[in-house]
Amino acid sequence: MGKNERKARILVIDDDAVACEFLQETLLRAGYEAEAFTSAREALKEELAGYDLLLSDIRMPEMDGLEFLREVHKRRPELPVILMTAFGSLETTMEALRFGASDYISKPFSPDAIRSMVRKVLEVRELRQHWIQNRPENRQEPQFIGSSAAMVDFYKQIARVADASASVLISGESGTGKELTARSLHQLSARRDKPFVAVNCGAIPETLLESELFGFEKGAFTGADHVHAGLLETAQHGTIFLDEITEMSPALQGKLLRFMQNGEVRRIGGHEARHVGVRVVAAANRDIDAEAGAGRFRSDLLYRFVVRLHVPPLRAHREDIPQLVESFLRKWGYPTVRISDEAMELFMSYSWPGNVRELENVLRQTLLLSPFAVILPENLPDKLQPVRATEPSLLMPLETVERQQILQTLESTAWNQSQTAQKLGIDRKTLRTKIIRYGLAKESSS
Repeated sequence: MGKNERKARILVIDDDAVACEFLQETLLRAGYEAEAFTSAREALKEELAGYDLLLSDIRMPEMDGLEFLREVHKRRPELPVILMTAFGSLETTMEALRFGASDYISKPFSPDAIRSMVRKVLEVRELRQHWIQNRPENRQEPQFIGSSAAMVDFYKQIARVADASASVLISGESGTGKELTARSLHQLSARRDKPFVAVNCGAIPETLLESELFGFEKGAFTGADHVHAGLLETAQHGTIFLDEITEMSPALQGKLLRFMQNGEVRRIGGHEARHVGVRVVAAANRDIDAEAGAGRFRSDLLYRFVVRLHVPPLRAHREDIPQLVESFLRKWGYPTVRISDEAMELFMSYSWPGNVRELENVLRQTLLLSPFAVILPENLPDKLQPVRATEPSLLMPLETVERQQILQTLESTAWNQSQTAQKLGIDRKTLRTKIIRYGLAKESSS
């Protein structure tokens, strides 16, 4: 430890006063700062932000170690906790890890064993913090993650229209990355050094949205005690992104149509028309053609959008999931965490109705609740778990259908696994797993 390097602070909890004293002495001799408590409830009165690691027994009166662990994770989910018990078993170990323990050790243990475990857990924590603190803040964020055929084709579409001035309408399911698409169009264009202004039309009340977009003159209405330039003017020479444009009222749609036709902005309460050179990019979660057909969205405004881009849902490029997961782990400071093959297969087989945003949410939740070096299937949320055989379901018939589909596709490609995987929309690793599971490997060799 360097001369100016801060000592790690460790909080020890064990209802056995002798054990508590032994652990505290062991840690002090190893060069750490250590505070000891014989009550979990008393330990929780401490300011946990001042500690780098908690070391707690499991079997304790009043509040046991697992209950203590749950409370700690509510306050500081990133704080590592090592659990100890004299009643070691596989069941106890899995329970401790399932509740979010960083590691687990059975009593009795030697001073060397506990020092080694503490050192390992603190090194992982330090590495994670290093990644977070040294991540460049000013670098351009990656526009998209994925190298599947579906995403490569989408990248090409973005590249073709990025530097044009034509207005763009982006469609896609929630969580696919429509705003990211808009930002990519801006960053790849000659406007990249000009403003990018994002407006969520569904989040701003209708009465305010017009004044936010077009601005107002002093005295235009009660409370208008100053001149306010709208967001269209603010985005001069840049890009304005109108998210959830289908939430815009028909009257405001008409005003936006006039702006897109002549490029002129007239503030509320004003008479002067100002020319604004801004590229309009919009996005819709709803089927905008159906909205126009039902009369809820102006067809003439819809036709003002020259380019239409559709962001693929995650289920259309599942083979990008491992790359997305790895990217999130690096971004959040978990470079050493590994997803087991079985857990990754569950990631790959889930339908992801919430798309990349849902994947990000599930992974973050898993990391907070199960901060292990390896994520196993049991660490994943229930919705990713396979349907149990004991539950009434269509699991077996669906497996039969999947087996037949894979076999037919293999035969149609003369058992070319690369072509088969591409046709089925999965990666080769997943295909090989299913070939073995369904016993198709034997048929392929016959």
